Amino acid sequence: MNEARPQNHDHDETGPSRRSVLWTAGAAGAGLGLGGLTAGQAAAATPRTTGRAEAAATAPAAKGKTMIGVPFERRSTVRVGIIGLGNRGGSMIDLFLAVPGVRVVALCDPVKEKTAKAAKKVTDAGQPAPAVYANGDHDFENLCKRGDIDFVYAATPWDWHFEMARTAMLNGKHVGVECPIALRLEQLWELVDLSERTRRHCMQLENCCYGRNEMRVLRMAHAGLFGELLHGAGAYIHDLRGLMFDPTYYEGPWRRLWHTRLRGDLYPNHGFGPVANYMDINRGDRAVRISSVGTPALGLAAYRKEHMPANDPSWKESYIESDRTISLVQTAKGRVIRLEHDVSTPHPYSRINSLGGTKGLFEDYPERIYIEPDQSNDAWGDFGKYAEWDHWLWKEHANPPGGHGGMDYMLVFRLMQCMRLGLVPDFDVYDAATWTAPVPLSDRSIKANGAPQEIPDFTRGLWKKARPGMDSQKPEE
Repeated sequence: MNEARPQNHDHDETGPSRRSVLWTAGAAGAGLGLGGLTAGQAAAATPRTTGRAEAAATAPAAKGKTMIGVPFERRSTVRVGIIGLGNRGGSMIDLFLAVPGVRVVALCDPVKEKTAKAAKKVTDAGQPAPAVYANGDHDFENLCKRGDIDFVYAATPWDWHFEMARTAMLNGKHVGVECPIALRLEQLWELVDLSERTRRHCMQLENCCYGRNEMRVLRMAHAGLFGELLHGAGAYIHDLRGLMFDPTYYEGPWRRLWHTRLRGDLYPNHGFGPVANYMDINRGDRAVRISSVGTPALGLAAYRKEHMPANDPSWKESYIESDRTISLVQTAKGRVIRLEHDVSTPHPYSRINSLGGTKGLFEDYPERIYIEPDQSNDAWGDFGKYAEWDHWLWKEHANPPGGHGGMDYMLVFRLMQCMRLGLVPDFDVYDAATWTAPVPLSDRSIKANGAPQEIPDFTRGLWKKARPGMDSQKPEE
């Protein structure tokens, strides 16, 4: 995993680099219901009291049975449809094609050059030519209507994730979406309800959960090496200033525009997902509330002043997103999880990835460990000496293909394996909703001067029961 970190500069985990006008600027702002508002109006539209916090935590009546513990239908071949073929989707297709028992049936992107390039990858891999959907921004709806697709993968700008996940499930497809899965609490609840009603899995494809370090720490934590768990931390700290102002990296300024609309943690999943797994969130513990604070929004404006010409369209933008947001999440067992987000100031890439308990702790970036009785005298230990605790996925695939140190391949391989063998997925719609809830709630908390915001119990009380998750056993093929 370490060797992949320098690659992070060319990766956008949430979506492709190029998208049509409607897939970017036309939808920007819709996610929080703030479209068409000025920065001041948008801020005023968000409550500054904790009144809505309690209401947000109240679970609506269930419309179907829980999806906890529900396995996929077993199948010999998983037929996949991919929506979005830019940076993320255009690279992930290689991994779907590399996994045995997977066929890429259909592709969708309004940029026809991208669908043509991706379709060639499919035929070059020896598979039949895929159906192509490139007729405007809503052609993904026709892809989802096909009867020969088992799983829909969406890698598009954030504004479209909810609609695409919703459309896939309504058409009988299991669906996996890049981060974040949605942007409003009511959307998260709707995805939970739809998953339960349609009996289709809806997953946040959080690739960092499959990182080698993350999976090793997970197994060590579950084996009790850290003692009773007390605290953890995760983050998305990634200097994206150059990419957000690059006129060709993204199709339109959709990602930068979110910095004109929201003040909270825009991208909590990479940090929250792994720590939630360590602590068995939704599997014996629950994230109960979040309190967030944020710095002034200065980084993007400073970068623009130094690098962008006076006639650049970005000069019409007013940035309100905090350069650094820091959130504290409290769990039902009293544990504390710290989340940080910063993409607009100089900083080496970091996800922090820390876990502490009564017997010691692990900290990443750089990786180091201190657990008793192995370490003493305030001297960090060598995490590499704990390779025996690697997850079976990493023991079986020592040099996986793809970027990010192989975690992308691990995610695709394991998900497709679960679908082929008819297994319960490693995480589900309840995890997706929990890991994404800090997006709207951190914004609300910052605007309420750090007041705690209640995190909904998307499991409707079923979090109290322990159950398997990421720490899986190798299945029999």
